[in-house]
Amino acid sequence: MNRLFRNLAIATVAATICLTAFPAMTVQAAEEGDPVRPPRLRQFAEFRLEQAWRRQLRVYEFLGQMLDRADTLIARAEARIEELAAEGKDVGELQAALRAFGDAVGDLPPIYQGLNGLVSSHPGFDSLGRVTDVERARETVKALHEGLAEIKETMGGTWQKLIEALREFRELNPRVDDSPL
Repeated sequence: MNRLFRNLAIATVAATICLTAFPAMTVQAAEEGDPVRPPRLRQFAEFRLEQAWRRQLRVYEFLGQMLDRADTLIARAEARIEELAAEGKDVGELQAALRAFGDAVGDLPPIYQGLNGLVSSHPGFDSLGRVTDVERARETVKALHEGLAEIKETMGGTWQKLIEALREFRELNPRVDDSPL
């Protein structure tokens, strides 16, 4: 039994030394022109760029829909504010907030149209939004981000100010429920 144990221990030590001395995987040098990044990191970078592109496209499309409907919405809001003013309610803050919002929206179309060329050509991405060239895709996402940031800066928080003015107006002028119990 003692001899069996000793032989088993020697075999285990020998196997451990062999396995640690010779790695299970071999290292290969990258071919000329291959990027330094391993394939998984490259795929992850492409995945993140595709996500950012889709997210920015959704924001861009939402802005387009808002610009299409903005004149109608502003006209309806102005009509309602006039009705409230006729009822004798104080609508000064609402009018000022709506005017500021309308002015900011009026400044957006040139910026939005400038981004249209970038979105329609989508350099670095194919028609399905997949990355074809990582560097160009990165530049495209960065340029679209800067354009959307410029739109946000142009708006200057007027949408939030309009919503806040509406909340304050509703707090000061709650609806009266005329329905019988």
